[in-house]
Amino acid sequence: MIENRYWSSPRDRTVSGSLGLCHMSVFEPPFNVDARNYPPQDPVRSRAFAESLDTVEQVLDELGPRCVLTPLPSAVRADLDVVHVAAWGSMVGIADPVFAAASGGPLKAVAAQLRERYPAARIVGRVTYYSPAEDTEDTEDLVWLPDGAMFHAAGRSGVEPFAVIGDPDAVIASLGLAGWMLDNAGVDLAEKASEVEWARLAGLALGHSDPWGWEQMETTALRVRHSEAAVRSMEHRYFG
Repeated sequence: MIENRYWSSPRDRTVSGSLGLCHMSVFEPPFNVDARNYPPQDPVRSRAFAESLDTVEQVLDELGPRCVLTPLPSAVRADLDVVHVAAWGSMVGIADPVFAAASGGPLKAVAAQLRERYPAARIVGRVTYYSPAEDTEDTEDLVWLPDGAMFHAAGRSGVEPFAVIGDPDAVIASLGLAGWMLDNAGVDLAEKASEVEWARLAGLALGHSDPWGWEQMETTALRVRHSEAAVRSMEHRYFG
């Protein structure tokens, strides 16, 4: 296997912290598809999708299928070169540790790239990262709709200030979400920004089409060489 030349940390260096959600989903119409009715994962399209992203320089190895419930490995530095990627019909998605590297950085940049390539799609990103040294959880959530309505919320859960850009109310209106839907999801925009369940609001943008919670759904695991900028961001997050 070809070594990733951009890392300064050795392959066996222990990662600080742990990943939770780390997904980017691109959902093209129709928007009423039940995720359980998607066609099987297409590994060829999946690989092509990963290779098209600015954060991925090269696919080094195909590691085989993974259930979507399988967490990204994140014990040692070498694990951070592994991504899970999928193409299920009208939905493509990727789980990549780079998204947790810097709030407002890689996730937002990749979303902007995808917005240009998929103008009719709903783009949804969700990230959680737990830092045991500080006993904190960083979250980052993004929704970007075809009509331009978007929000991006990032910060430490329960800690102000918490950065929110865009217009969450416009996203809610564009999705046609009724008050009872928000209540059922536990989303209350009247709360402090750091207390809002942004990941749940992002989940409502996918609705029943959300593929990430079903045991029967598969991704393809790839070992990649991330871009130099992506590696620098991950070194700062995971070993800084």
